[in-house]
Amino acid sequence: MAINALANVNLNRLAVFVAVVETGSLSAAARRLGIATTMVSAHMQRLEREVGASLLLRTTRSLRMTEAGEGFFDAARQIVADTERAIAAAAGNTAEPRGRLRVTAPVDYAERVLAPVAVALTQRHPQLQIDVLAVDRPLDLVAEQIDVAIRIGQLADSELRATRIRSFSAYVVASPSLLEGRAAPAHPGELAALPLIALTVLPQPLQCRFNADGEAEQAVRLQSVLSFNTASALRSAALAGGGMAMLPDYLVADDLAAGRLVRLLPGWHLPEGGIHALYPAAQQPPRKTRLLIETLRAQAGES
Repeated sequence: MAINALANVNLNRLAVFVAVVETGSLSAAARRLGIATTMVSAHMQRLEREVGASLLLRTTRSLRMTEAGEGFFDAARQIVADTERAIAAAAGNTAEPRGRLRVTAPVDYAERVLAPVAVALTQRHPQLQIDVLAVDRPLDLVAEQIDVAIRIGQLADSELRATRIRSFSAYVVASPSLLEGRAAPAHPGELAALPLIALTVLPQPLQCRFNADGEAEQAVRLQSVLSFNTASALRSAALAGGGMAMLPDYLVADDLAAGRLVRLLPGWHLPEGGIHALYPAAQQPPRKTRLLIETLRAQAGES
């Protein structure tokens, strides 16, 4: 955008446009930004006049970008993100984090990953107090006064902002004792010969899809002999030889390395999942929130 053209555009309206596209409606964008819906509409009308192009097609039931809007959105989103980072750096990125940071996470992630990270952060920053709520159900961040929610798997539609921490793979694992006197399965279809311990919080705990290089996708339905509603309990049952289990890599990495569990079908892969940090849709999260997310990403080896 040339300098003379830039002078004609109110850059605040770029943040409004990005919010409208990301939330899917004027009213949702208004709630994210904390302004009236009529003001969002006015900003969009003025932005379209300033850039000299129609950016959105609006009806009473839907909103979508025009061809010009699609190209403009990528640039606008980058400008807004760069501006937020610049503001954060100028507004005390090196300030000492302090006060309470309330975090919710699934039980297994809280025990295996979040707990040691929280200990390290509070030791490094004595004025920071971290309060962890380990539960395997989504909590209302506003009602529970939560600063950050760790969500694993597919994200539901939400007005919250999300930052990816890492991806993870699910492994089919079993205790070596379970395999004594049995041939290890070589194909997903052979898994039915082993007892399954199911994780009931999954949408379809008995169904799984496997992929391998050069092979057609295999959809398998299994029968469970045991079921649990937390991955931690599932892991304990697998270690005790109760059956095979499908568990995330971060939860069983140490067990696999020590030989307490073995991975079945290592040449086949279940679909990857994602781990995200969600937080209220403020323009810029507090430093303590950013610090936690950055530390979790560094611990996971993500850049």
